[in-house]
Amino acid sequence: MELGLESGLRVGEMAALQCKDLLVELDRPAMFVRRGKGGKPRMVYVRRKFAEAVREFLTAKTGFGEPVNPDAPVFLSPRGGHLTSRALEKAYDRVRFPAGLDAHNPHHLRHTYASELYRASGGNLRLVQKQLGHARITTTQVYADVFDPDVDAAVSGLYARVGGN
Repeated sequence: MELGLESGLRVGEMAALQCKDLLVELDRPAMFVRRGKGGKPRMVYVRRKFAEAVREFLTAKTGFGEPVNPDAPVFLSPRGGHLTSRALEKAYDRVRFPAGLDAHNPHHLRHTYASELYRASGGNLRLVQKQLGHARITTTQVYADVFDPDVDAAVSGLYARVGGN
């Protein structure tokens, strides 16, 4: 869950991660997506605080006897390979209900990430586009349309002339 909220990766991108893709020892921590949508690779930069959590996760994997060599899957299946996208979705369902989350699938985490990144970047659509791996800016534009500050201001001021809040 944290991976989706901190990186905006697609479920398939999460499932395909290898330990060498977690570039968390860098001054600017990142994750390398080898095959994003359309087969395109990209770097996704993450917060240092999340990089610390990833390092702890890798240490825990070692403690459980899971491999952390460069080619090892980040999410190991019981059979020793990568977890499938469907297996990640099922794991998400197991934790979302107790956590009280309304997001129906892990792809919603990507939308949350994109919306929050758009806000935090001061509306920098190009930055959001690059982080998400969108080929066209029009795909990313939906986040601007949803969180247009002018709309927020207008809705907040709705009925203000008649004393309503």
